[in-house]
Amino acid sequence: MSDPAILDELVFGADGLLPAIIQDDENGDVLMLAWMDREAVRRTLTTGRVTFWSRSRQEYWRKGDMSGHRQYVRSVATDCDADTLLVRVVQIGAACHTGTRTCFDGRDIEAVQGEASGN
Repeated sequence: MSDPAILDELVFGADGLLPAIIQDDENGDVLMLAWMDREAVRRTLTTGRVTFWSRSRQEYWRKGDMSGHRQYVRSVATDCDADTLLVRVVQIGAACHTGTRTCFDGRDIEAVQGEASGN
């Protein structure tokens, strides 16, 4: 990691976590959202594999350690408030634990579409 001070610039929630949006580097699809603490971010930045903090199991996990559906880091960016990460990855296999390519496949919610008329 070229600048370990970046960890001090991130804004973690009261629970010590921040959300990480995982995006396919090749096609831009949003694959999933998961949570990271400071150590998970450090591991992600230094190993080339995405590491998360499991809120339910209270442990670190890497996508694919059990399933083989791995995520390889291509880039990491913060949002303007430094309280959310965007991690672009090469996704091998499914990103969702249900076996779908993304966690958002087939889960559309009906909504009224707004008009982009400037009003």
